[in-house]
Amino acid sequence: MENCNHEPTAVSMDSFKVVVPAHPLISHWVSVLRDRSTPSHAFKSALGELGRLLIYEATRDWLPTVTREIQSPMGTAVVESISEMEPVMIIPILRAGLALADLATSILPSTRTFHLGMARDEETLLPSVYLNKLPDRFPKGCHILLVDPMLATGGTVTAAVDLVKERGAEISQIRIISAVAAPPALKKLNLRFPGICVYTGAMDQIVNEKGFIVPGLGDAGDRSYGT
Repeated sequence: MENCNHEPTAVSMDSFKVVVPAHPLISHWVSVLRDRSTPSHAFKSALGELGRLLIYEATRDWLPTVTREIQSPMGTAVVESISEMEPVMIIPILRAGLALADLATSILPSTRTFHLGMARDEETLLPSVYLNKLPDRFPKGCHILLVDPMLATGGTVTAAVDLVKERGAEISQIRIISAVAAPPALKKLNLRFPGICVYTGAMDQIVNEKGFIVPGLGDAGDRSYGT
């Protein structure tokens, strides 16, 4: 995929890439999330730290910049900075997506957040929307980060991408941020949305009959909010 060039840590799947950044801090926060003894407050904090690092990696070659002249205390400097006229659109999928996206504003100079609440039926594993705060139309050419901590069966994330596309976004405008991803979700994304790019903290190979990733990290929403 063009403009998704992290070759040492990218896994190609036909026409898109899944990027697992090779960074010890990402590995550390994933290990905290996996540990069943991690208390709720520490789990939520770790999810936020992981999200911040993944957003840093996902936006490395992607954000619009402007070149301008400024005055430093010692003289004139020509600088390059992120264009604050083009905020990054953050779409956390509730509940756990809120925790993973929590520190986005600490690293991105300009953002707009649109909440998307989706619940998965425990029997059918199919998603349903209970909250949709997406705009009627996304600005042409804007940059969108869709934040979904667990990419297991792929039902929720593909439904979310459909909703974003219905509002005028192109696949090239969307990048997905997740804590852990598994092959069923990645294959579904690859089939439905060729060219989309996923940044994840880890890849696990197994999804059980209840739709949970194994070893994974459990229910990210429940563990984040102590429910």
